[in-house]
Amino acid sequence: MATPSQHDLRNRFRELLERDQCFFTASTFDPMSARIAADLGFEVGILGGSVASLQVLAAPDFALITLSEFVEQATRIGRVARLPIIADADHGYGNALNVMRTIVELERAGVAALTIEDTLLPAKYGRKSTDLVPLEEGIGKIEAALEARIDPAMAIFARTNAGVLNEENTAIRVQAYERAGADGICLVGVRDFDHLERITAGVNLPLMLVTYDNPELRDAERLARAGVRVVVNGHGAYFAAIKATYDCLREQRDIAAGNLDASQLSTRYSTLEENREWARRYMDVNE
Repeated sequence: MATPSQHDLRNRFRELLERDQCFFTASTFDPMSARIAADLGFEVGILGGSVASLQVLAAPDFALITLSEFVEQATRIGRVARLPIIADADHGYGNALNVMRTIVELERAGVAALTIEDTLLPAKYGRKSTDLVPLEEGIGKIEAALEARIDPAMAIFARTNAGVLNEENTAIRVQAYERAGADGICLVGVRDFDHLERITAGVNLPLMLVTYDNPELRDAERLARAGVRVVVNGHGAYFAAIKATYDCLREQRDIAAGNLDASQLSTRYSTLEENREWARRYMDVNE
């Protein structure tokens, strides 16, 4: 079977956004996982920024991965993908001009959609990576992204963190990004359906939620009625791969099984003691 064209996959993603359904993403972190996801019938995949950092660098999600490294991984996936892939493009790797470069490179890589968030990255000295840029800067990034896009079928979602803002300010940002021309809104930190409905009241764009399998947001039919078209429950497949690799190699060395789960293993082999020490010494952050 021939691999669909980039434009065809983008149009397929647009068609998903127009349905009155909610679709759950597959974590697609390399070409093999993308092929598996398509074969199992997933409608859409996602290359997460944190997962790309782990897969490419074995590094924690400290905004250490560069644009070129992220694009290379997206290109490998895009080369074989038979389902639309969303790229978690973080903050666009810099200011509005960096965002434009990000759009150019990821469009060439073949992604069907991407998210640009308004998080202040990398984190400032003494701060966690949950601060947001000023609203005007966030708007500028979305407008710059739209200016740089060549294929209008590629969807650009504006992402913000509803967990660090009050409801009024979240709603203001969501509405501003809609006016700026975003194709959709991606939200992190939504607590429950009431919270979702309050902060998106009057918004007509497709919604994407990063829920981390929040039990308060599992009703797919209600999500669809609320305008949610894409849900990211996390990257369980990637962490399962880490666990399987560890167990297989451990058994080859005849080492007794421990009690570390997949998340603990990923932390063990990415957030090394040297990372913690460097963060403490140079960023004054207790990671």
